[in-house]
Amino acid sequence: MLRVGEEYYAYGTVPLGDCALPVLRSPDLVSWTRLDDALTSRGRGFDCLWAPEVAHHEGTYYMYYSAGGDEGQGHQLRVATAPHPAGPFEDLGSVLTPDDPFTIDAHPFRDEDGTWYLFYSRDFLHSEGGQRVGTGIVVDRLVNMTSLAGERRTVVRPHADWHLYQRQRRWYDRVWDWYTIEGPFVRKHDGRYYCLYSGGAWREPNYGVSYVVADHPMGPYDLDPEAQGPKILRTEPGKVIGPGHASVVLGPDGEQEYIVYHAWDPGHTARTMRIDVLEWGADGPWSPGPTVEPQRAPARQSSP
Repeated sequence: MLRVGEEYYAYGTVPLGDCALPVLRSPDLVSWTRLDDALTSRGRGFDCLWAPEVAHHEGTYYMYYSAGGDEGQGHQLRVATAPHPAGPFEDLGSVLTPDDPFTIDAHPFRDEDGTWYLFYSRDFLHSEGGQRVGTGIVVDRLVNMTSLAGERRTVVRPHADWHLYQRQRRWYDRVWDWYTIEGPFVRKHDGRYYCLYSGGAWREPNYGVSYVVADHPMGPYDLDPEAQGPKILRTEPGKVIGPGHASVVLGPDGEQEYIVYHAWDPGHTARTMRIDVLEWGADGPWSPGPTVEPQRAPARQSSP
């Protein structure tokens, strides 16, 4: 989700069969209009495009996304640009992380001093110190909007039972008990950096949204090894399954924060966009979501 002036743009992933990235537009976070696809990659040899996120810098909109196989094979991060948030975006023809066989879920973050960072997910094939084999989140500084500094640091790796993606998963020509942490999004609050993440299996009830926190974008990030599950969003049995890959946006009043995420209906017939309020307490961010009843519409900014 990206707020541009008084409008909101939501970018997403479509089901297999259409190698494109859609965009929706709204004036109020309630009424949405589907626009033309923001980016297409038909005929370029990819099975699908995943998890776009857009940043604005010096008059240009930069879309970070991954492209590859339908189950994640060969997915790597790419960048496309456009003069308008609705696109159409044009791919720049290069891979941000060419030495990594699997990189997804890029999140560009601009700190208050103007420095840009890129958070993204990659695979770790060794376990140590209680951390599990699987997908985790790293961060690197952006030299410019299309290249990384090569200063990559680990933000968070799978470290809890609820991060399980699949037992006996065949990946990299081996069989593993595979764990997953993905979908980073960073918010700075009261001088600290909160990296929201999604853990578990995106199709399953264990998938949910939690966070780690640090004093600098590059870390180190504090874990909560005692947590028995996601701390912000989790499955509501029989109502909402596997809420995840959240972003945070300010509402029309410029004050209230909202968490935007996707989740399955109980029958697994569709994975749709959802929006709930995000609040801050003494222990960090929290949300009453996932809600299923109608909610109060976001407040608008009052006239002077």
